[in-house]
Amino acid sequence: MSRKDTALRYFNEQKEFTDYRVKTGIELYRKGTVNINISDLNGNPVPGAKLIAVQKNHEFRHGANIFMLEEFENKEKNEIYKEAFKDVFNLATVPFYWNDLEPVQGQPRYSADSPRIYRRPATDLCVDYCIKNGIEPKCHCLNYDTFLPSWLYNSDIPYQKKMLEKRFSELAERYADIIPSWEVTNETLCYFEEAPGFGRYHSKFYRSDDFVEWSFLTADKYFHNNHLIINDYEVWGNAYHGSRSAYYMQIEKLLQNRNVHLDSIGMQQHFFYDKKEEEKFAFERYNPEFIYNVLDTYAKLGKKIQITEMTIPAYSNETEDEEVQAEILKNLYSIYFSHPAMEAVIYWNLVDGYAAFAPLGDMAAGENHFFGGFMRFDMSKKPAYNVLHDLFTKQWHTEAETITDEGGNASLRGFYGDYDIKVIANGREYNIDFKLSEKRGNKNNNIILK
Repeated sequence: MSRKDTALRYFNEQKEFTDYRVKTGIELYRKGTVNINISDLNGNPVPGAKLIAVQKNHEFRHGANIFMLEEFENKEKNEIYKEAFKDVFNLATVPFYWNDLEPVQGQPRYSADSPRIYRRPATDLCVDYCIKNGIEPKCHCLNYDTFLPSWLYNSDIPYQKKMLEKRFSELAERYADIIPSWEVTNETLCYFEEAPGFGRYHSKFYRSDDFVEWSFLTADKYFHNNHLIINDYEVWGNAYHGSRSAYYMQIEKLLQNRNVHLDSIGMQQHFFYDKKEEEKFAFERYNPEFIYNVLDTYAKLGKKIQITEMTIPAYSNETEDEEVQAEILKNLYSIYFSHPAMEAVIYWNLVDGYAAFAPLGDMAAGENHFFGGFMRFDMSKKPAYNVLHDLFTKQWHTEAETITDEGGNASLRGFYGDYDIKVIANGREYNIDFKLSEKRGNKNNNIILK
């Protein structure tokens, strides 16, 4: 059998079920209707005004890590990467791994001219790029014990907490006002004991009972107005047992403390398995009914959900492999976009050949044999890139025209997001920035023509 028969089996078998949930979910949860009233400076309604609305961004976040910003081996690749990233994404995961952000105690690598570390561009460099290009930056991660700096390896728990609180405070002072979302903990259910690529034991604090709770309570002190996220890999497959899943129960216990500030549940979805195992894993990874079941279950916790890290393998740059990767991604993004609890999907590596364990494009090393990017090693775009771009700029995109009635009222229905609205009235044109937002309610919006 071909990969199309194995990897896409459950998408094909469950097409009627999936199409129904996707279509109805998107219409119910990703679109809204707003009443707009047009008036002049004196408060008089403007009848017969023509409104031309063009969506320019989505409220739903779709992004990737930005770990390769200015990290390629030549200027040409760096420029292609920066153009492609802003063309297809509206969110970027910024690396705040403590061991690389502060490898020397007291000397954090914030500024753009900091000493370079592969796949760990300086945080200021990333944030400045995001702000310049209308991309939302996101922190990964405040307290990720696997990447504790070496100068804390042998510390006792009180001292580690002291240093963590200092880190939280310094990051909040520098970035809390410009980075909305912060992952507080990551992979607390993944026990990397001398694992390849990590190579050491977890800290004493990690083994303590209050690691997660302390992290969130402390984060709230410094990031009270920010969006706080918990994140883990142990979600799918054998890790899923409904509301008895370890991750579900960890969050449920965390929320029993009413002082805990938690906004979103992060779920990783890296499919790092060999091609020969794809048929076996498809039932739990590429199965719409199973995916919806997981999302529906975690939604009962009353928090939003993010796919915080995702890798879908192509396994090669052969035509069929790339087409299958693109089709899987189209199905998965459609499922996620349709679910009421989902607020963001973040792909991991944009480009093949530059993953964590393969500096400067060693295609034979580490996880790179999965060919899991949206772009090839030569920076050409795969079908997966084009699929994602088409979904968010064409298929899930609103351009609409309407005319105000005698009372200056008009109705607009579209996808939640930012819009450019051109108002043509009384022989003049007015350009208005407008937001159609699920969060704002959108009952009535008044536009005054000045």
